[in-house]
Amino acid sequence: MKKQPLAYRMRPKKIEEIIGQQHLISKGKLLHRMVKANHLSSMILYGPPGTGKTSIATAIAGSTDTHYKLLNAVVHNKKDMEIVVEEAKMSGKLILILDEVHRLDKGKQDFLLPFLEKGLLTLIGATTANPYHAINPAIRSRCQIFELHPLQPEDIKEAILRAVHDQSDGLGTYNVDIDEDALNHLAIACGGDVRTALNALELAVLSSKESDGKITIDLKTAEECIQKKSFTHDKNGDGHYDVLSAFQKSIRGSDVDAALHYLGRLIEVGDLTSISRRLLVTAYEDIGLANPQAGPRALAAIEVAERVGFPEARIPLANTVIELCLSPKSNSAYKALDHALADIRKGHTGEIPSHLKDAHYQGAKDLGRGVDYKYPHDYEHGWVKQQYLPDRLKNKTYYQPKTTGKFEQALSEIYNKLK
Repeated sequence: MKKQPLAYRMRPKKIEEIIGQQHLISKGKLLHRMVKANHLSSMILYGPPGTGKTSIATAIAGSTDTHYKLLNAVVHNKKDMEIVVEEAKMSGKLILILDEVHRLDKGKQDFLLPFLEKGLLTLIGATTANPYHAINPAIRSRCQIFELHPLQPEDIKEAILRAVHDQSDGLGTYNVDIDEDALNHLAIACGGDVRTALNALELAVLSSKESDGKITIDLKTAEECIQKKSFTHDKNGDGHYDVLSAFQKSIRGSDVDAALHYLGRLIEVGDLTSISRRLLVTAYEDIGLANPQAGPRALAAIEVAERVGFPEARIPLANTVIELCLSPKSNSAYKALDHALADIRKGHTGEIPSHLKDAHYQGAKDLGRGVDYKYPHDYEHGWVKQQYLPDRLKNKTYYQPKTTGKFEQALSEIYNKLK
């Protein structure tokens, strides 16, 4: 039995062996052109676990005639990096593949920067964290950024079958026969993580007995050997905020099925706090005056959800999501406020009209405060025409009513009449 895990042994050694990520490595793409020109620039590869960041990094480096070293920003210290730099000085150039590059501390970073500047080192960083959030600008500005996507089931199948038949690094010497159902299950259950799929395959092969000169992997064995990983969701990472963004945008776009899908993802990880906050924001940001009861009703549903907890909490949440999706939409209220705030921040304010100023003190009248103020309740219909905005803004209009809901239609009629 080989000592290294199957997933490690099956890492591609040349760019042509990389599975998936065709948006980066197919012919004509920048990464492919850089390798073929044998002229790499520093880069950062980022994406979810198991998408092949380190594998692609080693394959890229292995496709050139430049020596490379693989380090980890957490495990390896500054002394290890000094050794790499000395090797680079001896060879004239070296590629440094740095796992978890977002964890590079200031001391290591300050040490490496001059050698990146001189071109003595070419950095290929690998990280699961969005480099625009997690990596120091001094490093990031010197690197090309490439995002890796989760592999599709067909890509995973290709990796599995390659491992099954590979005689040198794979499982070809075991004469493995994997049936279609087992292959499909591994490809889907791994959630786009090829490492998970290959680890499960290796466990299945090594834990199965040979019969008639071969090892057969059926669906039952595959199910036992893989821990189902339906999707990647890190509460502190991009995946979390991407799901929340898609959740709100699906409600805003009135797509009930999509909104329920993303709600399901958030429920699956038990994130009631994020669900609650996003529903309340959506009720006021996107439904707004088109259906003013959406906010209070969403809050009531959230309070029920918090009181009963999961799994029952999903019931009021589902009701609220469907109602918000199918409600008329309006963002006119907060947009009106944003326009007013924009004026204020630009210095467009002006003096408050004297008749609106506080007159509840002795001598206010002598200063002209509150004089000529017309008390609306003293007039028919509780309204009287008078100026409220400062002189320099007196003709300004901020509120642009929409007519997507009956409530705001009524508000619009009143607003236009008063104007």
